[in-house]
Amino acid sequence: MSAAASNLPAPARHDSQGIPMHSPGLRLTTATNPHKDIHPVPDKSHIGPDIEAYKAAHSDTVGPHSDSWWAQQARDNLTWIKDFSIVRTGGFPSAEELKEDNPNPPSTLPITWFPDGALNACYNCVDRHAFRNPDQTAIIYEADEPGEHQYITYGMLLNEVCRVANVLKDMGVGKGDTVTIYLPMTWQAVAAFLACARIGAIHSAVFAGFSAESLRDRILDCGSTVLITADEGRRGGRSVATKVIADQALKECGDANPVKHVLVLSRTGSQTVANQHFTPGRDVWWHEAVANVPSYCPPEVMNSEDGLFILYTSGSTGKPKGILHTTGGYLLGALLTVKYVFDVHPGDKFACMADIGWITGHTYIIYGPLSLGTTTTVFESTPVYPSPSRYWETVSKHGLTQFYSSPTAVRLLRKLGHQHVQDHDLSSLRVLGSVGEPINPEAWNWFNEHVGKGECSIVDTFWQTETGSIIVTPLPGAIETKPGSATVPFFGIETEILDSLSGKPLEGDNIEGVLCIKKPWPSIARTIWNDHKRFVDTYLRPYPGYYFTGDGAGRDEHGYIWIKGRVDDVINVSGHRMSTAEVESALLLHNGVAETAVIGTADEMTGQAVNAFVTMKPEYSYDLATEPALVKELVLQVRKIIGPFAAPKRIFIVADLPRTRSGKIIRRILRKIVAGEGDQLGDLSTVAEPEVVEVIKKKVADSISA
Repeated sequence: MSAAASNLPAPARHDSQGIPMHSPGLRLTTATNPHKDIHPVPDKSHIGPDIEAYKAAHSDTVGPHSDSWWAQQARDNLTWIKDFSIVRTGGFPSAEELKEDNPNPPSTLPITWFPDGALNACYNCVDRHAFRNPDQTAIIYEADEPGEHQYITYGMLLNEVCRVANVLKDMGVGKGDTVTIYLPMTWQAVAAFLACARIGAIHSAVFAGFSAESLRDRILDCGSTVLITADEGRRGGRSVATKVIADQALKECGDANPVKHVLVLSRTGSQTVANQHFTPGRDVWWHEAVANVPSYCPPEVMNSEDGLFILYTSGSTGKPKGILHTTGGYLLGALLTVKYVFDVHPGDKFACMADIGWITGHTYIIYGPLSLGTTTTVFESTPVYPSPSRYWETVSKHGLTQFYSSPTAVRLLRKLGHQHVQDHDLSSLRVLGSVGEPINPEAWNWFNEHVGKGECSIVDTFWQTETGSIIVTPLPGAIETKPGSATVPFFGIETEILDSLSGKPLEGDNIEGVLCIKKPWPSIARTIWNDHKRFVDTYLRPYPGYYFTGDGAGRDEHGYIWIKGRVDDVINVSGHRMSTAEVESALLLHNGVAETAVIGTADEMTGQAVNAFVTMKPEYSYDLATEPALVKELVLQVRKIIGPFAAPKRIFIVADLPRTRSGKIIRRILRKIVAGEGDQLGDLSTVAEPEVVEVIKKKVADSISA
């Protein structure tokens, strides 16, 4: 099938689930839709051969009669210690239920899936596959240095997981306790996650690029008594001082430090860490500890709604939110999305290039692929080390069949040139995936042409830490794709695009509003750790009766969904979400900063970039000669407090900021100016001092042209 002759029908109405309903027999051509290419579906897949097959399958997963479908999927795909009789309870609270004087507030109306069932996530990810075929490869570990890869079988993984689980039990960790994991991208990190799940402990993984301050805050919030870390990490040919950062975090916890034990993986064998950063009585070497415990640990019986993990994500207040995911529903969502979105079949080798410290790594490196019994990949290095061919060398060497990465990585590799791709055998690939932010059409087309050779399905996926698994995506074999569009809802997802002001559903096509979900799905987060009110206020209160994603979205003339980006104060840099308040707080810790306004702007490489406007205290002395050094100092401040990924691309030191007469900073003006749209600022009648805007425009223009 050519891209010009499509089985995607012409525009029509939508059904009650937000699924495009098209009249049969009509054909869309690129001539009638010149700005959006249509790409055909592959011949064989789990769902197909066209959108009608998708619509039929999707209709079974939503609505009042869908419990039987979900019950069958749960029983067919997961191993239950105790079968369930209830599929789900609860829903999103209505406006009436959200009233402050309601005697039954939404916190008493739980969302649950399979609530009377029992299972163990680790058993589903490891044991059942190890018992069937212990020699099957569970993990392809592609270490930082080429040639240092390892193949970890399901039998080997079971052995290591059980030993780590027994070590944790000896440290006093039990069901419901929290364990913080601060590890680089090693295969042992997977074992650490699963060891926690095995004994019923709730793991809280912290991205190893986070600073000591960020790690400290997360340890204190979840109250972990055990920290699992490493002597050092390796990335891009360089060592990362992981244990040094961890020690600093524990020191900064002060008297409130809950950590009693630190399990340390020897990744590099650093003598400096062994001699200078090892606390006897508290710190224990991983390899020594696992050698002294039994090689089997029985899995704990877990209710489907027992906590599986906490993962912190940025919030608009600047305080990270501990998103809690539970066991049964999350595991099913992870498994089904791997199977259907990536069209995984027995013998496939799945590769997600994310970090295990983010939700993408949790779901699509660990729980999704392993629960399905496929081979997953842990990639320790970078796309460009030791050369921009690294990804493609990895694909060719291991025969990877699915490849899931970020638009930032694709844009970077596109910029460096397709010559780094062309000499490698990528014929094993069937599905290419994009995650973390909307992918621009130029990057999509490069991915399709040079990596997929025009023969792979490309799935541009939309989801969040809070959703647990993919919620809007094409399905290979059924959904023709458009570069830049996330396309259609996944099974069980009923999307609605609302008017942002009235909260009313927007009808028809070619509309834009805020993206919401009508009904709970299995992998939705259940709460924010120790702050359920914040969960309700953030996701459920803005639009009663819906889950609010926080993203704007459009629906085109064929019913496809286009994600437009955040509508709140969250910036997405290379798939790393952070709040503007978080960056502003880091800048304000500098003793000379009086006020700051942080904005996100479009960036060709990272999707969005952090830009900061800073005013200094009157008594703080600096001049044009010392300003560059001050800017560098402020950038380093953010890197230290949050992490390198949060470093502002530009910092503009200004005398004042644009404000309303009530004193509120008008950030939309700053966004327009940085985006080069200073001549399109619109009505400035609410600006208290319009001359401030002109000064900032000149400052930005001079800085960018310098």
